[in-house]
Amino acid sequence: MADSSSTGLTLFSPYKMGKFNLSHRVVLAPMTRCRALNEVPQPSLVEYYSQRSTPGGFLITEGTSPSDASAGFPHVPGIYTDEQVEAWKKVVDAVHAKGAIIFCQLWHVGRASHQVLQPGGGSPISSTNNPISKRWKVLLPDGSHDAYPEPRRLETHEIPQIVEQYRHAALNAIRAGFDGIEIHSAHGYLIDQFLKDGINDRTDEYGGSLENRCKFLIETVQAVVEAVGADRVAVRISPAIDHLDATDSDPIGLGLAVIERLNKLQQDVGSKLAYLHVTQPRFAAHGQVEFDQDEARFMRTLRNAYEGTFMASGGFTRELGMEAVASGDTDLVSYGRQFISNPDLVLRFKLNAPLNKYNRETFYTHDPVVGYTDYPFLNSESVKED
Repeated sequence: MADSSSTGLTLFSPYKMGKFNLSHRVVLAPMTRCRALNEVPQPSLVEYYSQRSTPGGFLITEGTSPSDASAGFPHVPGIYTDEQVEAWKKVVDAVHAKGAIIFCQLWHVGRASHQVLQPGGGSPISSTNNPISKRWKVLLPDGSHDAYPEPRRLETHEIPQIVEQYRHAALNAIRAGFDGIEIHSAHGYLIDQFLKDGINDRTDEYGGSLENRCKFLIETVQAVVEAVGADRVAVRISPAIDHLDATDSDPIGLGLAVIERLNKLQQDVGSKLAYLHVTQPRFAAHGQVEFDQDEARFMRTLRNAYEGTFMASGGFTRELGMEAVASGDTDLVSYGRQFISNPDLVLRFKLNAPLNKYNRETFYTHDPVVGYTDYPFLNSESVKED
């Protein structure tokens, strides 16, 4: 990394993210938690997000389905019905009452689903008809795991329908009071299945060249920007992550191609997107963290190419986050597992206090309290802020 004293900035320095004034740079990362029974946010979600809200803080929701065929886990929330919109309003109101800002992450998993999670027991859709390899398993509603099934390759004429689902979901998110939306285009899910040449084997206008593979993402971003405004829209990408077999022959080339097109879109509409969220190569689905200078250069190359707010995620500790911000390698850092077990993570980071350990076994269970809202806060009597 660059000299950590180069900017004088820390995780606790204010930041202006477009029209949003953030009081610090510690962001709640989007994390699937499987507590939205029957795809509707429950009161437990109100408590969960409220616990993690701070004045001027920024939160991103768990992946939220833009349609009834989008989910890849049981009991993930949707935002395609009026009932879901009304339920999300309570979450948003609680977050806003704490003075925080919240975006809704729109998440279509594509082939990373299963017939039991699909309406009518149909096949999941994708850019391809090749399934995810047997090394990966899908979580089913009964708690068991199964291999991912063979997906159905989307016909060219169907793709605008999926774009429309994102647009409609974005409008619903704004109706629910969200401050903006993040388009999940990472980690081997639907949009990433178009971006990565290790998956996308199409021969139509959405496959082959980098230009074609970026087409679905850019059409989706354009549609959502036209609906809700560029300053309310963000994009998440993971060019170097092979989660769910999402490999690419040239990750840096892919990342730069996406960024080039996002920069052009911003220029064309005369407004910047809210941010670009990039998962760095050190991210691993099971928590192993490795890091080397090649990975630092990878992230720095993307950061320097993007004309706007840059958010990094993937394996950050307090110290690594402080270094990344101070060296100018990122504007914002999103934290996942540490925020699960430490609802007051911002305060703990500020005080450099010990962290609660997370229990991986309750990440995807459905209990509205255990492993969800019952992680302890610092004892307010024994902790005094400066």
